[in-house]
Amino acid sequence: MEIRRAGSQPSGKGPAEWFTGTVRIDPLFSPPDPARVAGALVTFEPGARTAWHTHPLGQTLIVTAGCGRVQREGGPVEEIRPGDVVWFPPGERHWHGAAPATAMSHIAIQEKLDGSAVTWMEQVSDEQYGA
Repeated sequence: MEIRRAGSQPSGKGPAEWFTGTVRIDPLFSPPDPARVAGALVTFEPGARTAWHTHPLGQTLIVTAGCGRVQREGGPVEEIRPGDVVWFPPGERHWHGAAPATAMSHIAIQEKLDGSAVTWMEQVSDEQYGA
């Protein structure tokens, strides 16, 4: 058994190559092999968002605060709010982030396949985001 106490893992800044705007990542869990699942609390300031990306085994988002946006390739931009749970199937190209005027936090849960949990792509343009 392992207990990770609140505040025992440092917050990190979302790297500019993967995010637009100010994003904070608070790691929650990432157990050692053979476990594959990892989770983080991700907080997006207003207008902040991920780049386009995919996950080899899919991703679940649990919205905990604020108002955000999500989009899968070819679909509409959709609003998400606290309590919403979003599932992106394996390999589905998508992005997620805050609404233009409101911050948003979610728990992101994904699994690694062959050591990788995500494939990052190009940034989401302001036009795609709907700014």
